[in-house]
Amino acid sequence: MKEAPHPSSFLPAGVADIFRSRAAEAEARRDLHPEVLALIYDQQWFRMLLPGDPLLPAAGSRPDPALVTPHPLSLPELVRLEEGISWADGSVGWMVTLCSGAGWFAGFFPRDAFPDIFSQKQLCLAGSGAPSGEAHVIPGGYRVEGRWDYASGALHATAFTANCTIFNKGQRVLTEEGAPMIRPFLFKNEEVVVDRNWNTIGLIATGSHSFEVRNAKIPADRCFVIDEEHAKADHPIYRYPFLQLAETTLAANLSGMAIHFLDCCAGHFQQRIQARRFPVPAAEEMNAALADAQKRLHAKRVEFYERLDSSWQACRNGNIEKEILLAVSLSSRQMVAAARQIVDRLYPYGGLGAARPDAEINRVWRDLHTASQHNLLVFSR
Repeated sequence: MKEAPHPSSFLPAGVADIFRSRAAEAEARRDLHPEVLALIYDQQWFRMLLPGDPLLPAAGSRPDPALVTPHPLSLPELVRLEEGISWADGSVGWMVTLCSGAGWFAGFFPRDAFPDIFSQKQLCLAGSGAPSGEAHVIPGGYRVEGRWDYASGALHATAFTANCTIFNKGQRVLTEEGAPMIRPFLFKNEEVVVDRNWNTIGLIATGSHSFEVRNAKIPADRCFVIDEEHAKADHPIYRYPFLQLAETTLAANLSGMAIHFLDCCAGHFQQRIQARRFPVPAAEEMNAALADAQKRLHAKRVEFYERLDSSWQACRNGNIEKEILLAVSLSSRQMVAAARQIVDRLYPYGGLGAARPDAEINRVWRDLHTASQHNLLVFSR
């Protein structure tokens, strides 16, 4: 069997220790710890999918060298890094994944669009894919009303993206296929009202609050189209289909959290066994279940990364066929399903110690089960 390296190998040295030492305080704050946020800005992880050309500064000024990124990350690099971050801490990984994913949309704007937004050193885009807004055509743009839930990173967002159904003269605008036309929009921070209503058992520090746009006049150039033909940046990442981009990055988050859980189990189980609370057969059962879980998840990760890497190579070659993309989607969902099953099988062996909210193993369990509720990760196809 081929190898899939442990997610820790995808991270800079020392990062996991920083994240985990601040995780409990982050949950208490219901927000990322300032030191963690500073590290994310320093690594430019929210900017990982921005176009690789130097970001245009405001008129008459020079670009900040710290904001000049040679290229966006390739998809294989991105997914591995996000798996590593999620292994270190689920909330951090989830927020980095969702916010950097929103930054991907910048590849579909004209190169000189919105330097006041994309040139910000502490850029952070939050958003939602739900089409729960309405955009009514007006001269020069749109009048937008809407409310969107679950915008990870909303507390630190410098801009938001969200989907709206398009209306013209009170009627829904239809596509050529006869379906309602839905388009994503970019909103500036001052056009958005955040409702601090994120209240779940896990991913607490992501601050995935709801947000609203109320009767805002939005210029036409902040409505965009996501497909290969409308990409403005010349890089394969903007030719890779959005569905599989989302599936693979989210699946890697679940994989990272699941491996963190297995790592916690290894130490937690040994502590229980060494306390001599179990007869030999029970201890052997616990260890065998853990070994089987590690083997199963490793096999799914190997398959996942093989299909991911193959699809990326096909995309770079300009020949990414439907069958390749279906294989990526299937392996993403199968890996997530395996992660859920594995974690749920092992959790009872942790005893009441694993049920304590202040225990690391419990936080990982809560984060994984909250993340796995995402619609892209639930259904088989």
